[in-house]
Parts: sequence; C-alpha cells; structure tokens
Amino acid sequence: MEIGQLPLRFERRWGGARKGAGRPRRTPTRVPHRTRPEHKARHPLHVTLRAHDGLPTFRAEALARGIRRVVAAANRAGFRVVHFSVQGNHIHLIVEAHDKPSLSHGMQWLAARVARTLNGLMGIRGRVWRERYHAHRLTAPREVRNTLVYVLMNARKHGVRLESGIDPWSSAAWFDGFADHRPLVDDNPVSAPRTWLAGVGWRRYGLVRRDEHPR
Repeated sequence: MEIGQLPLRFERRWGGARKGAGRPRRTPTRVPHRTRPEHKARHPLHVTLRAHDGLPTFRAEALARGIRRVVAAANRAGFRVVHFSVQGNHIHLIVEAHDKPSLSHGMQWLAARVARTLNGLMGIRGRVWRERYHAHRLTAPREVRNTLVYVLMNARKHGVRLESGIDPWSSAAWFDGFADHRPLVDDNPVSAPRTWLAGVGWRRYGLVRRDEHPR
C-alpha cells in the first residue's frame, strides 16, 4: 500500500503592521564610537556616565552611597577621581590620568564596578549604561572653575534645592575651594588633584560660592 505525502500548509505569521513588530528600537546615543584622542597628564577631564531609561534614581540613598564607595575604590596611581556628583540618571566626574591607557582602564573599571554595584543593590541584571562614557578635556583655568561649579552644583540644574549649598551626593563636602565652607577631612572618597589646572590654576578666578549655579 502506497502512502501519499500529506500536503504541507504554511501559515504566514510574520510581517504586517502590528504593535511591537520589527527590531526593538535602541536608545539614541550621544557619544560617537570614534578612537579617543591621546591624553596628556596635565589636563583634567570632565567625564559623564549616562544610564538607560527606566532605572530608579541614582540619588536614592542606598544607590548613591554605593556609587560613592566605588568612586573611593577607583583611585589608584595612574587614575584618580578628584570630584564627582550623582544625579538621577547620570554621574559627573572630574578625573585625572597619567595617559590614555590609564584613563581607559580606570574608567572601564569604574563603569563596570558601578554597574555591578547598582545591579546588586537593585536586585536586577542587565546593562546600566546606555552608552560609553563622554570625556571632555579641560585645558584652561577658567574652564576648570566653570566645570567645578557645574559638577558640584549640578543638582540645582535639575531642580534640587540645596539649602546649605552642599550636595550630599557629591564630593562638595570635601571640596577645599569654597569661599565660605570648611571641608570635611575624614572618609574623603576622592583624591586631591595633582594637576596644576585642577589644584591651583582655577583659583585665579576666585573661590567658589555656595550659592552659585551651573551655567
């Protein structure tokens, strides 16, 4: 007895206009994937790390404290964080590094460790950063002073009221450049700047007032 092959019936289940169809959209990035320029040890850098959408605010106490612990542990011989502030979905840093490899290794370690720490505290898994870090080289004393105000007072830019002028989720409490505030000494999470620009040069344009706002 010969058994005939049953006809196969194909049902199209793909394509067409429907909600959620197609490749998932990616969050637009702001940092182009180009080879980073060479770095000179005499230039501090303003670095920004931005998070994916949908994560809790980094300024929640447990998360902000976790970030501060990682910042303190990131300081080493060829790489150091000299200022920082934690905002809702991003982190600002002013860093110094001996050369391009030191900067790259230091930032890779810091970004990875912060992500791991935050995932552990939030009880989730997955990517934290939506793009690689953005770094802007600081080359002039006035530019450094403006960046200090921008980083340490950045919470004001996002509508946070700083009654005392000191953001608790930044390195402002340990900053020795305020005109009217004595810095804390103990448990300092950042390193003292070693570049002339970040340590001395910016002071030519005056100490920082606690009522200043980022430009």
